[in-house]
Amino acid sequence: MEIACLDLEGVLVPEIWIAFAEATGIESLRATTRDIPDYDVLMKQRLRILDEHNLTLSDIQKVIATLKPLDGAIEFVDWLRERFQVVILSDTFYEFSQPLMRQLGFPTLLCHRLITDESDRVVDYQLRQKDPKRQSVIALKSLYYRIIAAGDSYNDTTMLSEAHAGILFHAPYNVIREFPQFPAVHTFDALKQEFIKASNRKLTL
Repeated sequence: MEIACLDLEGVLVPEIWIAFAEATGIESLRATTRDIPDYDVLMKQRLRILDEHNLTLSDIQKVIATLKPLDGAIEFVDWLRERFQVVILSDTFYEFSQPLMRQLGFPTLLCHRLITDESDRVVDYQLRQKDPKRQSVIALKSLYYRIIAAGDSYNDTTMLSEAHAGILFHAPYNVIREFPQFPAVHTFDALKQEFIKASNRKLTL
């Protein structure tokens, strides 16, 4: 059996931190793993900015509650479910994910946790494990599943490399240029075709 492993933000749903940056007008919060490959550096930068502006977890969650999956994402996930087991491997946080995962029909999600203080300020974050997307693929492979993975950012590339087949989706030019070994597509119809090509079964649209 085959498992489809997908990144979440930028692939199925909008980038949460970009949406929050737009809502608050804080330009420096727009940085994502497309821009800063080191996740710890990126998160420490985010935590510092939140602290400087006295922003809380609830402030972020209010913005997330207004977001919807990307056009075509719900239909794509439904299409995948008919043909693969589906697992979302994300560097988002469970404290962010509920409204968006509900709209996607609650596929399995493996991600991280935020740590807040008594005043709802985000003071730290807890990774599920180091290099979690790649480690998840390794674990699924150890159960004798064949893995096809898709993502858009630097933090997805180890997952794509570890999978039996990796696909870049909605990736920026800098990531596509640095990782030419992965096919790069920009529409859900093209992504379906890549999953069909990568499968070891005879699948159709």
